[in-house]
Amino acid sequence: MTTASVLGSGDEPIALDSAVSLVAPAAPVRVPTQRRYLMCRPTHFTVRYAINPWMDPSQPVDTERAVAQWTELRDTYERLGHTVELIDPQPDLPDMVFAANAGTVIGGRVLGARFRSTERAPEAEFYRRWFVEHGYRDVIMPTRTNEAEGDLVWTGTVLLAGTGFRTDPAAHAEAQEALGVPVISLQLVDPRYYHLDVALFVLDDRAARPLVAYYPEAFSPGSRRVLQRLFPDAVIATEADAACLGLNAVSDGHHVVLPVEATNLAAQLADRGFDPIPVDISEIRKSGGGPKCCTMELRD
Repeated sequence: MTTASVLGSGDEPIALDSAVSLVAPAAPVRVPTQRRYLMCRPTHFTVRYAINPWMDPSQPVDTERAVAQWTELRDTYERLGHTVELIDPQPDLPDMVFAANAGTVIGGRVLGARFRSTERAPEAEFYRRWFVEHGYRDVIMPTRTNEAEGDLVWTGTVLLAGTGFRTDPAAHAEAQEALGVPVISLQLVDPRYYHLDVALFVLDDRAARPLVAYYPEAFSPGSRRVLQRLFPDAVIATEADAACLGLNAVSDGHHVVLPVEATNLAAQLADRGFDPIPVDISEIRKSGGGPKCCTMELRD
């Protein structure tokens, strides 16, 4: 066995096994997988009511700019090789753009949504019809308040289920029965992060051990311990990353589409071998949403 030597703190030579490298290990090679998404053009987008801390009806909203930002988001997915399906926007439903809140699809089974706010309640039926009209046979509508992928995050092995502000805790058991996957409940405690998908997202759902990113302060102490146990290698977001809804991101296992302001998070992801794709979603953020809120994944 060959050895090399370096100088120690006292200038004495220290023998090193030649197999030991002083170079930091390279980031893992990340492999993207093609995805299929459902989105809704924000034709009628505005902020005329407040159902979360981000919404202020007194502030002006530029619908044309929101449409342009959404279009760039859709085009980004398509440039990355993903398929984007569209549902028709409906007048008087300005938040219908947030498709992620309207359904959870795993293995071709669909669990629809039941919104907490009366303003958004009609969206659920339009999305249910879309699924039926597009050949989905297992479409189940919940009896409990359930804001779909807003609070139900599929990791590839378990379904993380948020509660605290929107989704009823009893909806977690209903999701397990409807989708046939194990569910782990997580308690949200900061009203700014009213949905699980603005506090946590999945980076890699195809690995033997899923990888996620999250903001610990959005969760109760017990839920933080659960996350630490489940995901010891998680990417931990800063307060600044969370505050621009940087965790409302979409990953295909390699490319991560996230708000342009989440610069520290983007740097962390690059260090882990991911390719951050920043997008400007600032106008749509006035309603408390980002890339993920606009994107329902169709896992057929």
